[in-house]
Amino acid sequence: MNISNYIQDLLYRYECVVLPGFGAFLSQKQSAYIDKNSNEFYPPNKLISFNRQLIKNDGLLANYIAEVESVNYNSANNMIQEFVYDLENSLQNDAKAELANIGRFFLDNEDKLQFEPFTEVNFLTQSFGLNSYKTIPVQREVYKKQVEEIEEKAPLLFTPEKRKSSFLKYAAIGLLALGISSFAGLNIYSSQVSKHNIAEQQEAESQLQQQIQQATFVIDNPLPAVTFEVEKQSGNYHIVAGAFRVEENAQKKVDELRTDGHKARLIGANKYGLHQVVYSSHQTRREAINKLYEVKRSNEAAWLLVEEL
Repeated sequence: MNISNYIQDLLYRYECVVLPGFGAFLSQKQSAYIDKNSNEFYPPNKLISFNRQLIKNDGLLANYIAEVESVNYNSANNMIQEFVYDLENSLQNDAKAELANIGRFFLDNEDKLQFEPFTEVNFLTQSFGLNSYKTIPVQREVYKKQVEEIEEKAPLLFTPEKRKSSFLKYAAIGLLALGISSFAGLNIYSSQVSKHNIAEQQEAESQLQQQIQQATFVIDNPLPAVTFEVEKQSGNYHIVAGAFRVEENAQKKVDELRTDGHKARLIGANKYGLHQVVYSSHQTRREAINKLYEVKRSNEAAWLLVEEL
């Protein structure tokens, strides 16, 4: 069984996937860009990097393997340990190792582990089906020369005097007709506008008098302004405390965390029907990771959930 396939699946959904005992794969969004040297357009994607320091088991990979392979959590962890053992052996024997569609590991001259990501797979789900393509520059000067050559071969011939005379004749007829119709239409329009304005003015004056007679304002004891301070949890980065099949149990977990001083809340059920409880939600990835480090001191199973924008 190749654990790298499961790491690939999780990289589509999460920004941090830990391979326990070895390191963590991190993903960061990159906007679309154009390579000026090759004139090639690239859609938005995720840049994959590797952090050797994050080796603690957060349960994400093991739970996913256990669910897909229909095994228990301990068996999934044993599979991961065997995979890491083979990976370390490849680095010691060959000074290199590869994870399909993810990247290549190798040891540099100082025996330090380096990671080079592959770019064949785009892990950003919003860019699914979008491939890079090479732009072709527009040859404007070439087309201009072709048009000039065609004009030279087939010039337009006409008699200037005759063309000018015909144009003036039709222009005079058009101006005469336009002047007659405009004068008649202007008189009719002016008459209608005057009648409409007088009627509207009388109606407006009548409504104004009625409103003045009916309007009464009594402000004896104005009520004091009331200010509410509501702290709103927002953000797409959530520190998950657990997921529960029964919503009552999830609410009990929320109450327990709030008693401990956390801003816990429910964020709804996931696609498996489990009610998710979070310690807190954050606007930026850095804030969320800092909070994750803090809560892992008391709960090793806490993990980071990133909702797609």
